[in-house]
Amino acid sequence: MANGEAVYGFYIPTVTLMGIGSHKQLGEQIKTLGAKKPFLVTDKGITGAGLTQQIVDLIKEETGTDTIVYDETVPNPTDKNVEKGLAVYKENGCDMIITLGGGSPHDCGKGIGIVATNGGTIHDYEGVDQSTKPMPPFIAINTTAGTASEMTRFCIITDTSRKVKMAIVDWRVTPTIAINDPLLMVGMPSFLTAATGMDALTHAVEAYVSTIATPVTDACALKAIELVSDYLRKVVANGEDIEARDKMAYAEYLAGMAFNNASLGHVHAMAHQLGGFYDLPHGVCNAILLPHVSRFNLIAKLDRFVDIAVAMGENVDGLSTRDAAEKALTAIQTLSRDVGIPANLTELGVKEEDLPIMAGNAQKDACGATNPRRPSLEDVIAIYKSAL
Repeated sequence: MANGEAVYGFYIPTVTLMGIGSHKQLGEQIKTLGAKKPFLVTDKGITGAGLTQQIVDLIKEETGTDTIVYDETVPNPTDKNVEKGLAVYKENGCDMIITLGGGSPHDCGKGIGIVATNGGTIHDYEGVDQSTKPMPPFIAINTTAGTASEMTRFCIITDTSRKVKMAIVDWRVTPTIAINDPLLMVGMPSFLTAATGMDALTHAVEAYVSTIATPVTDACALKAIELVSDYLRKVVANGEDIEARDKMAYAEYLAGMAFNNASLGHVHAMAHQLGGFYDLPHGVCNAILLPHVSRFNLIAKLDRFVDIAVAMGENVDGLSTRDAAEKALTAIQTLSRDVGIPANLTELGVKEEDLPIMAGNAQKDACGATNPRRPSLEDVIAIYKSAL
């Protein structure tokens, strides 16, 4: 606090490279950071698609350096992933982390990095700014347009013993350099494109209605919402539409800039429990929950939901503020349906008897702190039920 007013930080990577072909500058960036033994964190899907070898070859060609690869990351990365990856990092004397993929490899790499320099286990860093030492130099190469983990201070790791996603929010886990090249996103299948795109929309919407939103985060969030609304359908329909891929890369990054600084809300607090409990895809959970949590939040931020409706291309002329705000919910549901997101949580196998324990865990999730309306435990259970 200063003079009775809140003071807000703004966190982004030191350098971000964007645009078609930007990943080809990787070797130059490694040299700049002075690394001698890069450690590449990715997953089997990326390796199977040939991208891992492509990046390893690029590093060798540009720097003469051999890269140690850890591609055991799983969707919804776990504490076991971090532990095993850290062992490989240490055994090989690595001095830099490079992550390649979407949110899972980025988060796993962050987990490895924070423990590599701070010690202990990943569980020690749950919460806000629990580390005391900087991570190794870190380059995050993004292959999806959704999570924004390549540029945020958020790291989500599943605690396998508790079946809970740990939210690690720490400015020290922000990657040093982020690379968003739409050329690396062209091969992403349509269902993943849809899920990650809706994840980006959720980031932007939650940041825009957050209790700590600022004019800077507002600008990022609204532009992200506009871009997702304009380009997500196009890129789901044709994954080789490089203009749409490029615009979605900007959209997810802008949404990341927004929520990295304004934080999130109960969509994420609740989605984290679905991911931890059932190992469900994060973006799909967000997409299904977003209209339901937004309806709960509507009365707290009517004017802001009107802005969201307009950013999504809805005509609100002549409507009352309440009716105009409702247009935002309609637009979100229509976009979700158009890109093939499942209609409800029942389709994902979620069971009503599990809702109370997930709701209780959601109430403890750090993301819920900035939700614009404070829900009771019963409210959270009711929102889950409405999404079944």
